[in-house]
Amino acid sequence: MTEQLPIPGYDQLTLGDLLHRIRSLDEQELRQVREHEEAHGHRTPVLEIIDERLRQLAEGAEPSGGDQRNTPPVSSSPGEQAVSPEHSPDGNTPLRHGVYEQTPGRGR
Repeated sequence: MTEQLPIPGYDQLTLGDLLHRIRSLDEQELRQVREHEEAHGHRTPVLEIIDERLRQLAEGAEPSGGDQRNTPPVSSSPGEQAVSPEHSPDGNTPLRHGVYEQTPGRGR
């Protein structure tokens, strides 16, 4: 069912990501997301964010520009890191008190 939602990867989004992504949805799309949230997660903070955005739209706010299909994909496993230790700098020992001479053996 999440494939039919206007926000790709909806169920894996954090609250902060969701807050930004719903701004481009119109009222009909927001109601679709709200129905999904009520049926599946029923997370109170998410429902409050959606309800607030629906209120803003009712008062004349316009959906922001942007197409949800162009957003980067959401990782399917939370906490997955794209950076490996191979990309870390070698021997990057910080200077003690910021003075080079006080760090004997630095870089050995």
